[in-house]
Amino acid sequence: MGQSNKETAAPGLISGEEMRLAESCMAAALRSGADQVRVSLGKSVLDSYSMLNGVLDKVSHSADRSIFLYVFADNRYGTFSTNMLDEAELAIFAERAVKTVGMLSEDRCRRLPDPSLTALDAVSGREAGLYDIGYGRMDTGRRLAMAEGECIFGKCHAPEGCRVISEECEYSDSVDDNYLIDSNGFAGRHTETSFAVCSEITVEDRLGNKYSGYWWDSSPFLATLKLGRCSAEALARAVRQIGPESHEGGRMKMVVDASVSSRLVSPLLSALNASSIQQENSFLKGSEGKEMFCRGLTITDAARTPGKPGSRLFDTEGVATEERDIIRQGKVGMYFTNTYMALKMGIRQTIESASRPVLMPYRCDGGEIRPEAGSFGAKEIIGLCGDGIYVTGFNGGNCNSTTGDFSYGIEGFLFKDGEIRNPVREMLITGNMVQLWNSLLYAGNDARECTRWQIPALCFEKVDFSG
Repeated sequence: MGQSNKETAAPGLISGEEMRLAESCMAAALRSGADQVRVSLGKSVLDSYSMLNGVLDKVSHSADRSIFLYVFADNRYGTFSTNMLDEAELAIFAERAVKTVGMLSEDRCRRLPDPSLTALDAVSGREAGLYDIGYGRMDTGRRLAMAEGECIFGKCHAPEGCRVISEECEYSDSVDDNYLIDSNGFAGRHTETSFAVCSEITVEDRLGNKYSGYWWDSSPFLATLKLGRCSAEALARAVRQIGPESHEGGRMKMVVDASVSSRLVSPLLSALNASSIQQENSFLKGSEGKEMFCRGLTITDAARTPGKPGSRLFDTEGVATEERDIIRQGKVGMYFTNTYMALKMGIRQTIESASRPVLMPYRCDGGEIRPEAGSFGAKEIIGLCGDGIYVTGFNGGNCNSTTGDFSYGIEGFLFKDGEIRNPVREMLITGNMVQLWNSLLYAGNDARECTRWQIPALCFEKVDFSG
């Protein structure tokens, strides 16, 4: 083992005894004939308080504890899980797991990662800075008060000719604790808390048409959670949708709000997964080291930024994360490659997926973007663009992972002369992901702090819209 129970134990959900039982399970699998073993012990607790029209509607408390056993034996591999943490039962569980793996097909690429690639600095679970020690002081009264504090039903004043017909609010908090060990000596722990609020408000106009608005916020720390704002923002978003007008299709500039812009980044990161590439199911196959997109596109994995959502020191294999460029000035810098795919494809191993992807600000006109100089978000970008469509939501659609062709339903607003005009709905955008990202004009600096994916407002030119 890399660290002892005494060294790794820290205040949290997982006790020192439970960690010892995880090690006992691993030892039992090795005694039963496994060549290599990984054990993941996870515990979590979630509390949520839901309000409906200003009245407490539902209280939920859930707790989970499980052990996952990954067995590598005679070039065969299997994954098994249980929630029993009794030493004798775990020994039987491990023995049966190893026997079952012996009946599976051989695959010589199945093995643990090279120990030189695994993290050495995830000892207490707190190193990523994502645990709020105040979580232990949360109780029923505080949780209920925060849920009630989000409600504005019966208190707010809707615009003339419009009324609020429903409001659903929720406050929740949780803690997750994971202890990961393997028979090559790796031992790592990750502990994090989360606090969240959300609200959905539905309004009705004088004609009986209904519109809904949704907003949310979350943080690893209660002190930085933006309380008392979600319902007001949800109401504003619902009201702004009233009176949509039809709009002709055509090729126009498209500004995408930071709250939904990750929808256009997700296909890129999925296409860089080695599994998709190996299965001939990626439009970015053969792209590593090549300039595939406009030079304004840079996406960095800020995996080790302390105290920020998504930060982690190791992945599910124990491989150490690092700050690295995924795409740099349009050039693909890496594939996401775990141990299995690296051996199967004969390529270098990196990490299984992005932890905290950050899309860097960009201006096609060469203007400088400095955080200290103020916001450069959707409002400022619209002012520079003149005319186009401002997308604030995606309604269905998909992207073909093999070709990169996409079709998404959108809702948002028409803007002219740099000013937002009327809402638009039931429009469709179509195109190809590679071509879209080669038409990037602007990327803001307004990514939402509460999200793991740090994707700001974006602007593309000559996007195909269908009315």
